[in-house]
Amino acid sequence: MLSRWNLVGLTLSCSCAEKNAAEDGKFGPFGLLVLASRNLTEKTAIFFRVFKNHNRHTVLMCNDLSRSSLSREVDKTSFGAFVDINPLEEKISLRTLIDHSIVESFGGGGKACITARVYPVLAVDKEAKLFVFNKGSLSIKMSKLNAWSMQKAKLVPLKKRRKPPL
Repeated sequence: MLSRWNLVGLTLSCSCAEKNAAEDGKFGPFGLLVLASRNLTEKTAIFFRVFKNHNRHTVLMCNDLSRSSLSREVDKTSFGAFVDINPLEEKISLRTLIDHSIVESFGGGGKACITARVYPVLAVDKEAKLFVFNKGSLSIKMSKLNAWSMQKAKLVPLKKRRKPPL
């Protein structure tokens, strides 16, 4: 038997899979394409959709892994989370941390978090690109975008230690 929380998670996953990053809407999807190949054959979308229900706006943050890798053996399940903000009064913020195979996204100042494991084949190292997109019919104003790369760690080998005299 599914608990209420499992049912909510199931509904979110279904909503994100059905309303994926490729499907146009009025309020989105809009967000980032990360670990993307130059021609967008591979891309991992982290995006928002805003729904209006009974004069109230609901913000859904999703990831779309359906095109994250050319490999057929990897899990490409999409996930989502509701972000507890009113988009008429607050900015919709997104912070995404990207490593070689980890994409961790925080929406609404950390009110929602989605972590995904992706295994791109083409979008690796210097071939990995970042794009911003809006497929909604309404314009979205991006007030700020920061992107930076971490430098490689400098590994200093330990010198062989002498054994202390007895």
